[in-house]
Amino acid sequence: RHPLATFFHLFFRVSAIVTYLFCDWFSNSFVACFVTILLLLSFDFWSVKNVTGRLLVGLRWWNQIDEDGKSHWVFEAKRVPTIAASTEAEARIFWLGLIICPVIWTMFFFSTLFSLKLKWLALVIAGISLQAANLYGYIHCKLGGQKAISRVASRLFGTTDVPKRQSRRISGDGTEEHGKTGTR
Repeated sequence: RHPLATFFHLFFRVSAIVTYLFCDWFSNSFVACFVTILLLLSFDFWSVKNVTGRLLVGLRWWNQIDEDGKSHWVFEAKRVPTIAASTEAEARIFWLGLIICPVIWTMFFFSTLFSLKLKWLALVIAGISLQAANLYGYIHCKLGGQKAISRVASRLFGTTDVPKRQSRRISGDGTEEHGKTGTR
């Protein structure tokens, strides 16, 4: 259902990795390679965080700073649990790309470190950081959604200590009335 989002989910990630691997073949300028790869990683981070996560798996996350200067991570999961057959493949592509690419950048970290190409180390650390931040955010979105589902299930099938539920009635004129009701 979202072929363009699926394409860009993989395009920036794979382009950054391929550019890192073959940059010396195409350019002798370290700065040009560094900037190109960093831009591809940044485009990937933005597109995954703001577009493809919402479209492909129904998840999104962000970091919010309150008035006191404290940082709060916010994780959201779409409430619709059913996924059409066409989107299951997109979800698999999303998660595989999200998990495999940080592993590749971690391998680049160790190869850069052991080959003593220390000028590339900052770029590889940036790649790991951006990829890991998206992975962290989406794992928390996924787990947060499952915790909410298990919390609801435990309330429905729980014992006598069930908290009060919200009821919603629609009156004759179409307006909603909210009120607390107890359980039996």
